Amino acid sequence: MRQPLKKTQKMFYFSRQYDTIPKNYKKYGIDGNEENEMAGSTFGELFRVTTWGESHGKAVGAVVDGCPAGLELSEEDIQRYLDRRKPGQNRYTTKRSESDTVRILSGVFEGKTTGTPISLLVPNEDQHSKDYSNLKDVYRPGHADLGFDAKYGFRDYRGGGRSSGRETIGRVAAGAVAAKILQNMGIRVQAYVASVGPVDCDPSHYDEVNLAEYLDGSRLQMPDREAEARAEAYLEECMKDGDSSGGIVECIVTGMPAGIGEPVFDKLDALLGQAIFSIGAVKGVEIGDGFAAARARGSQNNDQYGRNSMYADNSGEVTAGESADNDNYDDITAGESADNDKSGEHTHKLREGGIYKNSNHAGGILGGISDGSDIRIRAAFKPTPSISPLQHALGRDGRVHDLEIKGRHDPLIAPRAAVVVECMTAITVLDLLMRNMNSRMDSLSF
Repeated sequence: MRQPLKKTQKMFYFSRQYDTIPKNYKKYGIDGNEENEMAGSTFGELFRVTTWGESHGKAVGAVVDGCPAGLELSEEDIQRYLDRRKPGQNRYTTKRSESDTVRILSGVFEGKTTGTPISLLVPNEDQHSKDYSNLKDVYRPGHADLGFDAKYGFRDYRGGGRSSGRETIGRVAAGAVAAKILQNMGIRVQAYVASVGPVDCDPSHYDEVNLAEYLDGSRLQMPDREAEARAEAYLEECMKDGDSSGGIVECIVTGMPAGIGEPVFDKLDALLGQAIFSIGAVKGVEIGDGFAAARARGSQNNDQYGRNSMYADNSGEVTAGESADNDNYDDITAGESADNDKSGEHTHKLREGGIYKNSNHAGGILGGISDGSDIRIRAAFKPTPSISPLQHALGRDGRVHDLEIKGRHDPLIAPRAAVVVECMTAITVLDLLMRNMNSRMDSLSF
């Protein structure tokens, strides 16, 4: 039976529609020994990542559990990833000055992982908490302030606390470890900004072979220089008005084997969706063609298979199912499409010898399981909600207040968030690869 609320439990001008968690847990069948992470700060089953820390606390970081022993790992390996999300790098990022220098506190000895938990710490060095003093009793439009207060009855108003973008430092540090393991397995994960506001990149302009090097010289992490110039002009207009912009991050996983992912609730695309949606400011996730598939016909959306005639079966004869219109698979270059579909994708070779797909509308995942082609993910980031123009905010007193937000904020989240998408993808893929090792008896032999 629901217990009546005390006056002190009523929240501001409206009452909670639920009871607070009772002190006597055992009465409700909760004895404190459950393995659930009720605060939701841990992700993964075998490769497990727990992030900790707040924007204006002493430090942020992560604990990685489940990393195999013997991986060569240094702070420099992790720092390369953290530097990609570090603030203050150009005029299109927040002016908060942080070195984001990582320290490995445990789990590594003589340059190699020990198989025990890896603790990673990044100090906060440039907090300006006074910039947030006028936000103590108001809920900023577009922020998680009201939700946090409703959930906990208390919130850290200095920079958003756990809802701040600095929480992603722990994800990136842990993701760097996952990415290095994947690289040893021949799997590569790369994310970049595909659009800024109304400006979209043209995939035909991408240099896929040297994409990582290409992005190093990009202020907006865009692989299309022409689009980047137009995006910078658009951002200058936004900044002149004290406004911000949204953007789309695309992430590609190459070298992925077929058969990874679970068929029902823990589908590869389902867990990738959870991982990417857990990043602050993400409002949409697509795998492959995503929502565009709803406007297509089956004949347009199906990724058809072919086989290169250079490959033969054991009898020396070309096997059934070969494709007569694509015998020269090895001559197909990035940007071309065998069936001239509108996905912007080239012909996709699977890891099995000679087999390819004429398109990749599915984004490398069918039935929740990888099919051996590239995995393609897109994440939509909303505009930064901290903007300069006068806004109307809700106060804790239940009244609407005029609000001018001060402080240092990104006019665009996507460029610094690209590496976060990349790292969450790496963590998800690695965890499912590890889980897949018990799917077949021949994987359990010593």
